[in-house]
Amino acid sequence: MSQKLRQRVYFYQNFRLEKVRVHIIEDNKVIRDNVSKFISFHEEFELGRICDSVQPFLDSLLVNPDKHTQILLLDVGLPGISGIEAIPHILEKEPDMNIVMLTTYEEEDVILKALCSGACSYISKKASLDEIVDALRIVASGGSYMSPSVAREIVNHLMGGRISKATILSERQREILERLVDGKSYQTIASELFVSVETVRSHVKKMYKVLHVNNKTEAIRQYMSGQIK
Repeated sequence: MSQKLRQRVYFYQNFRLEKVRVHIIEDNKVIRDNVSKFISFHEEFELGRICDSVQPFLDSLLVNPDKHTQILLLDVGLPGISGIEAIPHILEKEPDMNIVMLTTYEEEDVILKALCSGACSYISKKASLDEIVDALRIVASGGSYMSPSVAREIVNHLMGGRISKATILSERQREILERLVDGKSYQTIASELFVSVETVRSHVKKMYKVLHVNNKTEAIRQYMSGQIK
């Protein structure tokens, strides 16, 4: 029996049969439809309110108080009231609501603001649909969930920034970054390190992922600003 199957069996054996109601506030229709459809395939959950902004959801709470175990998947960047601004208003009306941020924002300040406002979990939109459902199971059982990239940001914060980004770069990645800072081309770097240009490109892509940047300019900026020592 696979680990995932064992987790599901454990869930069914140890938690109440009453379905967990999942609400969604997401302004991107494609994401909203895909997530809601996938959740509906899992019998331990039922879909609640699905909105594209916060205000309709708040209005519905006034009309229909809900006593089910509830989880709200909440985006940060929304039209009108932002997801983070909405958290205290939602909890004021539904104190037992389990608010799970589902967002593209992975910056430390945004994560901390959401958690300090009352969110119990934080999921990156890079997560797969299976990961999202597994996170919902954890929250339904009383736990919290953080995407790995989000958890790293929290650890960095709790350690007061004492984790240097250089420590999470491989020796080869650091060598390549230092040469990029010097303005050298991929071809020159490949020649100096006795590797192929494709190998350099592969290392650069992995480095971007580690540093949470999208291009060479952002990586060099982090190095020049002292974030990578």
